[in-house]
Amino acid sequence: MTRVPRFLQSVRMRLLVIALLPMLVLLPLMLGSTMWRWSGKVDDILITKVNGDLTIADQYLARLMELSGERLDAIARSVTLRDALDQQDALAGLLEERRDALQLDFLYLTTGDHGPGGFEPVRWPVVQSALSGATESAIDILSAPEMDQLVPGLSDRAATHLVPTVAATPTDREVEDRGMIIHSAAPVLLPDGRRAALVGGRLLNGNLDFIDTINALVYREQSLPEGSKGTATLFLEDVRISTNVRLFENVRALGTRVSAAVRARVLDQGRTWLDRAFVVNDWYISAYEPIVDSFGNRVGMLYVGFLETPFRQAKIMSVLTITLVFLLIAAASVPIFLRWAGRIFLPLERMTQTIARVEAGDWQARNGDTGDAGEIAQVASHLDDLLDQIQERDRQLRDWANSLEQKVEERTADLRIANRKLEKTTERLIMSEKLAAVGEITASVAHEINNPIAVIQGNLEVARSLLGENASTVDTEFRLIDDQVYRIGSIVSKLLQFARPNEYSGAANVISPAEVVRDCLLLTRHQTEANGIEAQTDFSSARKVLMARTELQQVIVNLILNAVHAMPEGGQLQLVVQNAPQGVEIIVEDNGTGIPPDTLRRIFDPFFTTKHAVGTGLGLSISQTLVSRAGGRITVTSEPGQGSRFVIFLPATDLN
Repeated sequence: MTRVPRFLQSVRMRLLVIALLPMLVLLPLMLGSTMWRWSGKVDDILITKVNGDLTIADQYLARLMELSGERLDAIARSVTLRDALDQQDALAGLLEERRDALQLDFLYLTTGDHGPGGFEPVRWPVVQSALSGATESAIDILSAPEMDQLVPGLSDRAATHLVPTVAATPTDREVEDRGMIIHSAAPVLLPDGRRAALVGGRLLNGNLDFIDTINALVYREQSLPEGSKGTATLFLEDVRISTNVRLFENVRALGTRVSAAVRARVLDQGRTWLDRAFVVNDWYISAYEPIVDSFGNRVGMLYVGFLETPFRQAKIMSVLTITLVFLLIAAASVPIFLRWAGRIFLPLERMTQTIARVEAGDWQARNGDTGDAGEIAQVASHLDDLLDQIQERDRQLRDWANSLEQKVEERTADLRIANRKLEKTTERLIMSEKLAAVGEITASVAHEINNPIAVIQGNLEVARSLLGENASTVDTEFRLIDDQVYRIGSIVSKLLQFARPNEYSGAANVISPAEVVRDCLLLTRHQTEANGIEAQTDFSSARKVLMARTELQQVIVNLILNAVHAMPEGGQLQLVVQNAPQGVEIIVEDNGTGIPPDTLRRIFDPFFTTKHAVGTGLGLSISQTLVSRAGGRITVTSEPGQGSRFVIFLPATDLN
């Protein structure tokens, strides 16, 4: 037990602790908990804000695609286009004029079989939709050759040189040469009745007006505290192709890449990122969402976020301010608490001194008049009264102690007599338990003798069968063996009827289970062959176990004979010895009559048997005892009508 320091044992110090504990411990804990929750609420508010900012940016991008489709649809339905369809030069001029007016990078009319410069428009879902009669816009990714087919030199505008970025996914690429476009198509009905599509697109790579417009919409003036700034970025996969994030003062971070963590969550998992993230060279409260092309693939990301530093500094200043205010309040209030506590110290210390004198043996020590009428004075007066009562009770107890000693002597004599009677009764109970144990052991020994007798009788029959007519020459010897076996069986029967004490011992040996099972199969061959049973073996384990060979033989022979009894019409008996974790498994399985569930629960109980005429009910009980004594276990599974499976597990040994 930890010993409390001496200076903390005084009443004065304990009262000071009680007085100052709320101010110096509980209040700081409460303030700390409150500030921690407040900081979490602020972080939640910032995440909510950036989520709203991302919603505005997403709506603007969606509106931009929708507006692109509406404008193409207006051109496709215009009388001017209808009139120009019959004149190739007029059509080309009209498309060029509308492309410049709509600030598109390409605009062409196609029936789906071919496009400008060998471009294949029909493979794009927006073109297929237009050819089917519906206007559609989507984000699509074009390779460098595809962009040059549409507009020569467009791939040069789209190319973005990659800038090494901290925490980004490693890559061997040096240039992002693909282009992200707003791809729109509107249906057109040609004079000959065929359907065509008016297809236009706008390159987003390096489109700074587009990203600056999003930033201006999301982060208007005074929407963020002083020192913070909002940013927006369009990613092609994880590469910034349009952004207002700066590498330096006037250099935009085009070609830098997003962190591996953000890429995994947004592009790989398709989830929105709402958390703080390291953007190029500083921490931002960030929101990323995946951009999906017309094929349904995640091809990029849309990002908005604002600098975290001003908010972090504001939280730090708030914590410092609250801490300073608390220290000032504590410095002003602690002296007042100490003065109030001092009025309690002196009376309590006086009572402590009185109690110490009483403990030292001075029963006459008293507090006396404290000169105060408060609760402490009343406690001191009650203490004096209690000391008077204790002194009187002590005198009475001494008198009672003398009389109790005499009564104890009288009761002790009675207890000695009762104790002697209890010892005799205990001896009788022990003898009864010993007799019961001896009876159970004798029954087990008798059953162990029955198994070798059965083997002797079976092999004697095998010998007679093999000798045939020549058996008559040794008929006298065979009858002598039969008589002696019968005599042994008679003796065993008498032992089962009347248990007599007998000692036995056995020595554990390092044995190979596979060899023992092979020997047992040979010993019981007559029983299996006589009943038309086919034995199948698989001895794949060479491990050894620590168990008496005769005990394991007894267990295996018992299980084999039980299997023979379960297959009166013949069948298959499987004997398997295989390796198991940290040991060996011996499996004895038959396809006989099986064991009902209500019987299966009791097969290991002593004297429980279903073979009332030929069994004692001790075979499986003794087998379980022998296996358990060797550190193993025996389990059984059975299904009526399909057979039984006994599994013996024995721990392996490294001894030889």
